[in-house]
Amino acid sequence: MEGFARPLREQDADPDPFRQFERWFGEAASAGVRAPEAAALATASRGGAPSVRMVLVKRTGELGFVFFTNYGSRKGSELDENPRAALLFHWDRLGRQVRIEGPVSRLPVAASADYVRTRPRASQLSALASPQSRSVASREELERRVAELAAEHEGSELPVPDFWGGFTLVPEEFEFWQHREDRLHDRLRYRRRDGGGWEIERLGP
Repeated sequence: MEGFARPLREQDADPDPFRQFERWFGEAASAGVRAPEAAALATASRGGAPSVRMVLVKRTGELGFVFFTNYGSRKGSELDENPRAALLFHWDRLGRQVRIEGPVSRLPVAASADYVRTRPRASQLSALASPQSRSVASREELERRVAELAAEHEGSELPVPDFWGGFTLVPEEFEFWQHREDRLHDRLRYRRRDGGGWEIERLGP
């Protein structure tokens, strides 16, 4: 399989981790990876209790990695309490992982609203109807709420919920992991230098 168990050498890695990420992301998309933008998001409560779940990362680059959620959800609450997080992209078809860590902040309201308007109407209805991460009596209750909202706003634009929006993770550290045979995997970590720029170091597998 092309790209699988291919060496990851320091001299071949881009000195800029954002460009290195975009290169790998593009290769994952070209290789037919389903939803290459899907990543595991790890957060922790104020007391340090961890939790993790899959999210879709909707924007990448030097301004940060952006994902969206209900602010009242567990991840939203934990990010408000403890505004640091980690993302893990896993592209098994290429034998690759990328880990990213850094501080997190809420996306401006206007930017979140702009994104909401690009979502399919059914997805907007689901976001309005769902008390994410909180107990619900049944599936039927959720479906009934969606139907009520659809009827209430038939023929008109749906409101933008003030409890739903984006977060931006600004990377302080990247790790690029490439599968190799005999478990002797390649791991390159990028960390910000004081004063700017990035340092690259190899980690043991």
